[in-house]
Amino acid sequence: MNIIKAEQKDLQEILELQYLAYQSEAALFKDKDIPPLRETIEDLTEEFNIGTVLKMVTGDKIIGSVRAHEKNGTAYIGKLMVHPDHRCKGYGSMLLAEIEKCYPGMRYELFTSTRSEDNIRLYRKLGYQIFDRKEISDELVFVYLEKG
Repeated sequence: MNIIKAEQKDLQEILELQYLAYQSEAALFKDKDIPPLRETIEDLTEEFNIGTVLKMVTGDKIIGSVRAHEKNGTAYIGKLMVHPDHRCKGYGSMLLAEIEKCYPGMRYELFTSTRSEDNIRLYRKLGYQIFDRKEISDELVFVYLEKG
């Protein structure tokens, strides 16, 4: 298994993985219309062009991905995902460590929802701390975590 920078030609496969990986998040909200499931190839291409997209590959299949971009000394990390068949093997931690290496010595920021308890537990284990909350609706509260 390798973690390397994605290429433009990988974006469609990463988007398909995203649609699959975020089904569990959608189930938490009982809503199939969450932002990661609405993202288009054009949206992903824009993110690719302004930042870094990593892919985790086994054989010739992408089983994980994460992306980030830098602004004002902060690396904003997003869309950390692992194929559902490969979860709970430490791959998310590996992807997060690799994206941090792409932005050494910076402050790292990411967010998730309060319902994503497994994500919050993982991020805290990796040294991230909650620094802000934002209520989106009665059902949705985002927590923002930082490290560095």
